[in-house]
Amino acid sequence: MTAPGEITIRALSIADHAYVIERIDHWWGGRPMADMLPRLFFEHFPRTSFAATDDAGVVVGFLCGFVSQADPTVAYIHFVGVDPGARSSGLGRRLYQTFFERVRSLGCTSVGCVTAPVNTGSIAFHTRMGFRSKVVPAYDGRGGDRVVFHRVL
Repeated sequence: MTAPGEITIRALSIADHAYVIERIDHWWGGRPMADMLPRLFFEHFPRTSFAATDDAGVVVGFLCGFVSQADPTVAYIHFVGVDPGARSSGLGRRLYQTFFERVRSLGCTSVGCVTAPVNTGSIAFHTRMGFRSKVVPAYDGRGGDRVVFHRVL
């Protein structure tokens, strides 16, 4: 049990998927994001994906990440979300630090992630977290530019 107002970080589970998917578009200011977060992250990556819950057990943030299959020294953060009511509390930083500690223990020496150029809040956050970035035109081959981040652990 946690103290009132205390946040607990635990492994993400399949049971969290429906709750997160129902809220994710709202958490992104109405942008349609649910399709970017398939259940497989909740099912297949519990060692490197985390849920942040409040003292009532409600998910107020999450991070979905994994260790690269191509290069086991590289970890990748696929998706992170924090309930708007829990922002500016250090929760995003805590989720990232938890991920960094876990993947470092698994032998990773760097972390990557990607966002859209329109997501200026994400770009600022990653810069504060020590990530270097570059814009990659047509990142997915469909014309959409992306900001690609890299951080040495």
